[in-house]
Amino acid sequence: MKQQSPTTFADIRAARRADEHPSIGTHHSSLITHHSSLSDDYKQRAREQWSANPCGASAARDREFGTREYFDAIERHRYEIDCPWIKRTIGFDRYKGKRLLEVGFGTGTDLLQFARGGAQVTGVDLTPRSIEIARRRFEVYGLTGEFAIGDGESLSFPDSSFDVVYSFGVLHHTPDTERAVREIHRVLKPGGKGIVMLYHRASLYYWGSLFFKHGILRGEFFKESMAEIMSRRVEYSETDGRPLVKAYTRDEARQMFSDFRDCKLQVNQLTRHELRPVGRFIPEALFQWLARNFGWNLLITATK
Repeated sequence: MKQQSPTTFADIRAARRADEHPSIGTHHSSLITHHSSLSDDYKQRAREQWSANPCGASAARDREFGTREYFDAIERHRYEIDCPWIKRTIGFDRYKGKRLLEVGFGTGTDLLQFARGGAQVTGVDLTPRSIEIARRRFEVYGLTGEFAIGDGESLSFPDSSFDVVYSFGVLHHTPDTERAVREIHRVLKPGGKGIVMLYHRASLYYWGSLFFKHGILRGEFFKESMAEIMSRRVEYSETDGRPLVKAYTRDEARQMFSDFRDCKLQVNQLTRHELRPVGRFIPEALFQWLARNFGWNLLITATK
């Protein structure tokens, strides 16, 4: 039986408006309850997905869990194979002495780099398994950090607590991404920097692979909505976790970060494998241009 399509994002927005403006009328009360239950369901799916499939851990499946070799394998795959542009673009060593929060740190790969660069790091994650893995990882490398279970939509920190808030590939999985961005703004100090990666809807992966290849050529649109196709296909899963997955345009991202006084957008993340069979024949300069304009990752760097 076909699952209900998550066209409920419109319902969620309507419910939020009703909740913020009770004068809209009591007929929205059932909608608010529906919003709450949907939100809880999406977050539970996220916990199940990344408890069973810790982010990046598949690259170390042949190594003993918790060893230095295990974590080294995850790190090599991330920065040498999967996303070789990240270290150069993020600049993990630029925040020495700064108080930095990562929202949704997974196995702690990026958070470890910030700590190596001298930042005072704190990480919050929805998944208890991530806390366990990150603590072990920092212990293995002799580094210190603070870790806690937390929800990006409701951060348990006072206003103006951090110099930097970082969240890479996380907030497009939470039901109320706009609220999570407002929380980042709230906990940043004036002049602080937010660094967030969201999936990019105007990308070759979205339109070429998800929409055209799977939706049209393979006929998945006959059974599922685009949101359901994304939920099933975007994230690696051994358990059919189907977390919530959203993607944004540049204009939508700018609107979400409109409370910040400065907002810069960069696009990247494309592999030649994704462009098969012609990918290996594309000149490097053209390939890099495609990645910077139609890549799957939309990186927002915003100043409070």
